[in-house]
Amino acid sequence: MQKSIPRENPRYLPACPFPETLALNSDLDTAIADAELLILAPPLAGLRPLLARLRQYRETHSGSLPPFLWLCKGLEAASSKLPHQVVADEFKEAPTALSFPCGTLTGPSFALEVARGLPTALTLAANNIHFASTLARTLHGGSLRIYANDDLVGAEVGGAVKNILAIAAGISDGLGLGQNARAALLTRGLVEMTRFGVALGARPDTFTGLTGLGDLILTCTGDLSRNRRVGLLLAEGQTLNTIQSTLGHVAEGVFTAREVARRAQNLGVDMPITTTVANLLDGHISPRETVQQLMARDARTE
Repeated sequence: MQKSIPRENPRYLPACPFPETLALNSDLDTAIADAELLILAPPLAGLRPLLARLRQYRETHSGSLPPFLWLCKGLEAASSKLPHQVVADEFKEAPTALSFPCGTLTGPSFALEVARGLPTALTLAANNIHFASTLARTLHGGSLRIYANDDLVGAEVGGAVKNILAIAAGISDGLGLGQNARAALLTRGLVEMTRFGVALGARPDTFTGLTGLGDLILTCTGDLSRNRRVGLLLAEGQTLNTIQSTLGHVAEGVFTAREVARRAQNLGVDMPITTTVANLLDGHISPRETVQQLMARDARTE
């Protein structure tokens, strides 16, 4: 007798049973066969191997593959590439001119609240605004409000950098530095995010929307934020290895910080908060030294 598949994920989504209309399947080819849309939800480290399997599927099915969206945020370790650039790599296409419909679904959203049906607003970003708008209307409804955007780079940069800033905010809160310090971190962090995104070709206005300011506020202040939790525990004196082994979830900011810092340096983009967090995560400075270094920077115009 075939063992039944559990209809709940108690580790990541406790007390959120799957809808009866949701069919579970562990075979990728079977799951794709009649699909009209694929939503890929691995951590960023798992995106490339999943894309390789999708590419193989397309090659063995006469070039046919449903449109797809990815939910992961960050820059890939070692390559420092954004998710859409990883997609382009795997499908051997130009990142700015992907020939098939795909994009990212991103914005301020804790998975547990989405699973509980609480109101959430997201951005669906793609290089093709017609595809983004059509799919946004399709997914829009109930407790989900979806906005279309054609600034794919900006949407992904916002989702990546906000996790780094959430670690910084957690450190600040954990050290008891107060709400003034947190407000300063968020504000100057938004400047860093925008500066980095524009250098990569994003539009500045994207960072005042859901995928920039919205996601930044949620991740830096919400108790469900894994990245903020990392910062809080670092401030308590726990080691990064201990935190990662006990957290139970992937905190993308840990892996993204050094990649953003490296890419920003190559671009000549000044990102002091990001660089300082990366140095902390690499064990070069302590949480309190992180704050001291940021506060010791020269005064300048805003």
